[in-house]
Amino acid sequence: MTDAPAPLADPHLVYDPVAGDGPKDVVILGSTGSIGTQAIDLVLRNPDRFRVTALSANGGRIALLAEQAHRLRVRTVAVAREDVVPELREALAARYGAGEPLPEILAGPRAATEVAASACHTVLNGITGSIGLAPTLAALEAGRTLALANKESLIVGGPLVKALAKPGQIIPVDSEHAALFQALAAGTRADVRKLVVTASGGPFRGRTRQELAAVTVEDALAHPTWAMGPVITINSATLVNKGLEVIEAHLLYDIPFDRIEVVVHPQSYVHSMVEFTDGSTLAQATPPDMRGPIAIGLGWPERVPDAAPVFDWSKASTWEFFPLDNEAFPSVNLARHVGELAGTAPAVFNAANEECVEAFRTGALPYLGIIDTVTRVVEEHGTPAAGTSLTVPDVLEAETWARARARELTDRTASAEARA
Repeated sequence: MTDAPAPLADPHLVYDPVAGDGPKDVVILGSTGSIGTQAIDLVLRNPDRFRVTALSANGGRIALLAEQAHRLRVRTVAVAREDVVPELREALAARYGAGEPLPEILAGPRAATEVAASACHTVLNGITGSIGLAPTLAALEAGRTLALANKESLIVGGPLVKALAKPGQIIPVDSEHAALFQALAAGTRADVRKLVVTASGGPFRGRTRQELAAVTVEDALAHPTWAMGPVITINSATLVNKGLEVIEAHLLYDIPFDRIEVVVHPQSYVHSMVEFTDGSTLAQATPPDMRGPIAIGLGWPERVPDAAPVFDWSKASTWEFFPLDNEAFPSVNLARHVGELAGTAPAVFNAANEECVEAFRTGALPYLGIIDTVTRVVEEHGTPAAGTSLTVPDVLEAETWARARARELTDRTASAEARA
């Protein structure tokens, strides 16, 4: 273990690109999404610690984006959709006073990447999907601390991220990886026997594969403990999200896949655990709320007081743990497989899943068709090129093929069901 490469995320190392007094300058990518809105809530409650200099969003919630820009007094606002720029200018003008300068507006598919490289201390990447890879690489190359909530950029571009990241430069924001990050601070790397990643089990915990055949989109979106965006919520229902987190844990902490375990914990109080060689297991626990992990990402190595709610220990509670049903939820083992293949295999897995989730949301694919189709796309992709030689064009080409193939298979499934 001592000869293994240094982990990407190490709580014992602190990377400080801009040392100095005063609030940390922060850029928030995906500001109108679940992570972004909670991060802004945290910033507004801690103006002495954080100052937001730029925001980016896709452009689907212009009124909210303009309100955020005005409240935070940011220098720059970036939107991926160029067609919404006139609406954004109008919304900003309606909120700013006469003669008050409006923030700079960047628009287009590279807008988030541009602000990720702008002058700041920390970039919070809260974008959903593999489109977060370019901003992740830009932030790392520019020397910013990266608070990473966009797991997909690490999944699809692991070797690219590892080649750029300096020790301590990445702070994980996923609740599970923020938990592992904190628990790992209790020992040395050589002391670690196992990482235990917890899963709520989603809305279908306890159901057999046969019982999952008729579930609806509404069923899949009814997560029992977390309020998240629709894609992540459906990924939690299929446990694809947990599979991605296993790959992410391997990449962040350089722990082999056979020493990363998934356990179902319905209450979502324990966010993950680290088992040490002496038999001790350290668990990180808080009530389900993403503001705690976000505060770790933005504030580390300091903690932000009252960032998230705490337990009321005067009330009785029960915490349960169950083994994962890999027959009903094969996505975790499939993720281990593509993680071990490395190269472009994780990009194929992720891209095919994104297409299949969208097909499920629109009624073109049944729930069980999501992982079945992803499995077939992964199998057809075969053994990828070696991960050490991975390039951004390799990732984009693999994703393009996987999306196209997933759509072809989805169309065939829809046609077959229509004829039935």
